[in-house]
Amino acid sequence: MISVAYAADAAHHAVPFYADAAFWVGVAFFLVAGLAFKPVFRALGAGLDARAAKIKARLDEAARLREEAQEMLATYQRKQRDAMKEAEEIIAHAKAEAERLAQQAAKDLDASLKRREAQAMDRIAQAEAAALREVQNVAVEVAINAARDVLASSISADQAAKLVDKAIAELPQKLH
Repeated sequence: MISVAYAADAAHHAVPFYADAAFWVGVAFFLVAGLAFKPVFRALGAGLDARAAKIKARLDEAARLREEAQEMLATYQRKQRDAMKEAEEIIAHAKAEAERLAQQAAKDLDASLKRREAQAMDRIAQAEAAALREVQNVAVEVAINAARDVLASSISADQAAKLVDKAIAELPQKLH
């Protein structure tokens, strides 16, 4: 009960709020906290601004790199198209050259075959001429042998000696 009486007495003697020490401790706390956190907020804001600037710089760099990549892609696509076109031209040129070489080879083969045919025909003609000469020589030998046999059987030795002497005498006239 004492505490109730004491509390009732204290309620009549209440001091204004600004005269209480707890009020001033609270005010001092908020002032110190405000003054202490002001540089922290500035540093925090500066840090956030710096981070935002870094992020913006990274985004700008990424955009620049993307543009460069797009340009490089377009350049390489153009180079690839040019290379494909050049490859097609090389292939077409190679096909034309191969066709030209095939035609030239066919012409050369035809000319070679004609030359060989002409050489074969010459050899055949030479062989025919040689065979004809050989046949003629054999025919002459056969005729001579036949004539000798006929003459030997129909002419006497004296007549043969006279014919040989006569042939020897006529020989200088026949040679000139």
